[in-house]
Amino acid sequence: MAHEFRVVEGGKVDLDAIDREALWQARVDLAACFRMAARYGLEEGICNHFSAMVPGRNDLFLVNPYGLAFCEVTASSLLVCDFHGRVVEGEGQPEATAFFIHARLHRNLPRARAAFHTHMPYATALSMTEGEPLAYAGQTALKFYGRTAVDDTYNGLALDEAEGDRIAATLGDADIVFLRNHGVMVTGPTIAEAWDDLYYLERAAEVQVKALSTGRKLLPVDPAIAKAAAAQMREGDPESARLHLASIKRVLSSDGEDFAE
Repeated sequence: MAHEFRVVEGGKVDLDAIDREALWQARVDLAACFRMAARYGLEEGICNHFSAMVPGRNDLFLVNPYGLAFCEVTASSLLVCDFHGRVVEGEGQPEATAFFIHARLHRNLPRARAAFHTHMPYATALSMTEGEPLAYAGQTALKFYGRTAVDDTYNGLALDEAEGDRIAATLGDADIVFLRNHGVMVTGPTIAEAWDDLYYLERAAEVQVKALSTGRKLLPVDPAIAKAAAAQMREGDPESARLHLASIKRVLSSDGEDFAE
């Protein structure tokens, strides 16, 4: 599914201002997310993508190069791109849809420092059903209460800036957008928080699909309780996410994975 990617000319990018230590840590963290996502089966071939803004910069972002499976991504293989589509550091090119979605999302929503797009099976299955995708009937789902949006417009592959602009506009103040007939986009202020939400979103979707497969009616949590539980979860989310990411890096390292190379 290769698609032509055209670079738009822009001004010179100052690479001297980049905090190299912080950038390397972001590379390692993002590569770890790719590797663990592969273990959990959250990717789809070579067609899904994670991105994160370069630390200290509002004009450059990291993204996986087209052609690598998630299980092949390393810290050094990630690309640094600008919003004009130029690769300013790294070898290869981003997949076209990755650029048009992620560049516009990061540009339009500066708070979204990390953006993870997948066609992970259970969440994607819910994007294909009528009504609101996520039912707040299980505790894990309550983590996302009041934090999701739905982009009901499916126009085929995202091969122009309008697609990314629409997704960003639909996301608004939410953190997660279900892309109807397509997949999901999970955003966060940090790589760790985006990873944490991606993982738990798929878990919540999985138990919902399994509950629905019984043929019995779902029993949603009372909205007032759901709202209160969500607030409780959100209070500890940043630290929990940090520890979650640290744990997956330890697991990958203990198994001899070369993600940090």
